[in-house]
Amino acid sequence: MTVTADPGPASHRKRFTLPRWCRRTVAALVVGAVGLGAGVAGYVASVDLPPDPVPPQASVLYYRDGRTVLTRIGATDRTDVGLSQVPVPVQRAFLAAEDRGFYDHAGVSTRGVLRALWANVFHDSGQGASTITQQYVRNAYLTQDRTVSRKAKEFALALKVENRFSKDEILQRYLNTIYFGRGAYGIQAAAHAYFGTTVDRLTGYQGAVLAALIKDPTRGDPAADAEWAQTRWRWILRAMTEQGWLPAGEADRAPYPAVAKESVTANTVGGAAGLIADRVEDELVRAGISRQQVRTGGLRITTTIDFTAQGAASDAVAAALRGQPKELRTALVAIDPASGGVRAYYGGDRGRGYFDDALAARPPASTIKPVVLAAAEERGIGFQSLYNGSSPRQFPSRQGVPLYNQRNLQCPVCPLDQAMVHSLNTPFYALAEQIGPDTIRGLAHRLGVPEKYGKQPTMVDVAGDPAPGRTRPDIALGRYPVAPADLATVYATLADQGRRRDRHFVDSVITAKGAVLHLYAGKPERVLSGAVAADVQTVLSKVVAKDGEVAGVDAAAKTGSQQWGDTTDSSDAWTAGWAPGLAAVTWIGREQPGPIREKNGKAINGDGMPYRIWQTFLAAALRGQPARAVTRPSHVGRLETTDLRTLGAAIKAPVGAVFQGPQQGDQVDRSKATGSWQQRVGRLTKALDSYAATVPEFSVAVADRKTGRRFSYHGGRRQESASIIKAELLAALLLKAQDEGRELTTAEKKRVTKMIRASDNNAASKVYDAVGGPDGLRAAGERLGLSDTDPDESWGLTRTTADDQLEVLAALTDPGSALDEDSRELMLELMSSVNADQKWGVSAAALPGERAALKNGWVSRTAEDGRWIINSMGRISGTGTDTSVVVLSHGHGDKQPGIDVVEHVAALTRSYLGW
Repeated sequence: MTVTADPGPASHRKRFTLPRWCRRTVAALVVGAVGLGAGVAGYVASVDLPPDPVPPQASVLYYRDGRTVLTRIGATDRTDVGLSQVPVPVQRAFLAAEDRGFYDHAGVSTRGVLRALWANVFHDSGQGASTITQQYVRNAYLTQDRTVSRKAKEFALALKVENRFSKDEILQRYLNTIYFGRGAYGIQAAAHAYFGTTVDRLTGYQGAVLAALIKDPTRGDPAADAEWAQTRWRWILRAMTEQGWLPAGEADRAPYPAVAKESVTANTVGGAAGLIADRVEDELVRAGISRQQVRTGGLRITTTIDFTAQGAASDAVAAALRGQPKELRTALVAIDPASGGVRAYYGGDRGRGYFDDALAARPPASTIKPVVLAAAEERGIGFQSLYNGSSPRQFPSRQGVPLYNQRNLQCPVCPLDQAMVHSLNTPFYALAEQIGPDTIRGLAHRLGVPEKYGKQPTMVDVAGDPAPGRTRPDIALGRYPVAPADLATVYATLADQGRRRDRHFVDSVITAKGAVLHLYAGKPERVLSGAVAADVQTVLSKVVAKDGEVAGVDAAAKTGSQQWGDTTDSSDAWTAGWAPGLAAVTWIGREQPGPIREKNGKAINGDGMPYRIWQTFLAAALRGQPARAVTRPSHVGRLETTDLRTLGAAIKAPVGAVFQGPQQGDQVDRSKATGSWQQRVGRLTKALDSYAATVPEFSVAVADRKTGRRFSYHGGRRQESASIIKAELLAALLLKAQDEGRELTTAEKKRVTKMIRASDNNAASKVYDAVGGPDGLRAAGERLGLSDTDPDESWGLTRTTADDQLEVLAALTDPGSALDEDSRELMLELMSSVNADQKWGVSAAALPGERAALKNGWVSRTAEDGRWIINSMGRISGTGTDTSVVVLSHGHGDKQPGIDVVEHVAALTRSYLGW
């Protein structure tokens, strides 16, 4: 056996020795840590804990002169309570939301502080990492600066607070110093503001609602942003579950507590100044100053608002709206182009916390046309280029649907500046197709339209539109919504020769102790050449020359009117423009889109009330200021004439000649409606026979609801329905929902809206499946009184008759029909608001002031050598008129000739029958 020698005592064994450089590094780190610890301890000892928190003080907003008070904002609703009055579940909600280790740490989170310091020093991110103790220190003793020095002082004071007070005392003080929004300072005031009760009666679920407000007292208010508030609330409940304070799954099961509607409190700022205060506070929050500090810190805030301009805005709006219908809403935003500072702001006069019309995105209509012109000049197309301004016109991107100018004005050989003055659609649509709609969208974003409103990208089709996510040439018609405030930025950029500045409300913020907390330091960005901007100004000055000069100043402007449905009314009316030193936008509409009229019944368009407000405001705001030179045109680009090729050789017109084209109802000749009913029917039948000998096959049926009379010309002849069957599909789905005792779901409502308004075929196919295909549609048709409609597996190939489709229209107005009142109203609403590219057809028989609820159908049939089916059905209503008309036709060589036939036939029925 071999014996191994004993290695001996450990002291004689070979030892592992660190390299000398490593030993020195470790020693240095130890010495450094000791030194750092000593330094931290010394710094903490040097920081004195103030005896009592500074009481909340209102902040003062000044006009831009820095002396005249605009308004005061601040929290005054505060009642301190003891922690024993706060139910334990409510305390836990706050701990779960803000500091789950509160009862375990010494007042600071070392890991969090180091992470925040790293972010602040190396990334300038302003990151925070605060315990409840640190938050209390910040709220009670410090400012909201996101700096290393403030964070260090917060760290030291938090340690001192922990040494002076117990954990329960700190939590109590914290809950009494939080700002919860709605003017509520402290948890007792918050319990009353949000739940109308006292803190001792709050549940843990209600406590979680209040805890969610700490992160953002505005978005956390369910009256302001219900989705955000409830998402944060459920996150807090899940955190409580993780701590063992709630049963598993409770966060997903528990209903969100009922919260009191926001009310106007005694300290709320009223009038137009209220929304200015809201916008100032929002801007300061984005700059890193908390709402709590704004409302309780006694700040001196110098705004950009000009005393004279704001007074002029309020006076102009008040004068225009005096005695007018109460549903009218107005916005006015004025910006100094040289600084980006908002000089006047009116989004409503109900005060703080209310809806701000200046921030609500609406279709800008023709006020977007200057952007189209600027984009064209960037592509080398000059403002005196000649385009075909005829009306109506066909464009490839409109799939054969004609586009009209307002009032059907004609300008066959039209310079672009003349098209701008008369706000003609067809030249600018042609221009948009030529340069590309994405080009226009890109420039709009550069000039000041945000990339998104919330989560929705701007200047593109949304769900339910023909091309979701894409921009169509309809951008030239102003169909994509823009907020008045953002449009003001666009025009301010044009006014400053293409230099864009951030729109802002605040010049400076000074603390109660005199320290500078914030200074605006924005810089201009060149986004458009000055030469192009000068040309746009030249063109828009011609609009002012036509619509009315501004007293004492040279001005440039563009008006816009968004058509309401197929009526002659507008839903949104605009004027946007500038004079040297001030750009301004005015908007008039309604809270929910609808027709806008003055008290005398006159329709409000952009060149009416909005223009008068804009004109009056600019004159008053700039009165007495020295005259400033107007930039002369640069004549950028070439003289483009390519679009004139679309005119055809037969059309001759002087350059720039503008004249009136055919008007609604022009095809109707009511002088023919004489004699007895039978005599009228006889003459109409003869006229239709004569016309039928010259055009492809058609049929027509008419029902006059006022007299109960009906007329049918080959109304029992079966033809393919094309898209008019979509009205019957909608009726079938509504009947199905009625049978199930429910309303349409949100998804169903979106689907049928796309199907009717945009004539979306994919949506129609889904509805067809939902109602049970051919059998389901046939059963619904029988309930509606249809006897001769034969549904096909492909819904568009369904064969029907004009007489049967008349029964569908009858079901929309007959109280005794299978459709209930809500269903009838929904169908009429959708058919009355079809997209602008689908308002042809039987509406040709409508007279000015009458309304058409209609559904059109068209398709090129390969089975008929590419010939077109053109169908139209609708109800025309107005004073003394309530008539349904259906015209079916097929065999047309092209779409427009088919539309012409349908419209002529519909007009003939009214001419001879006199309905």
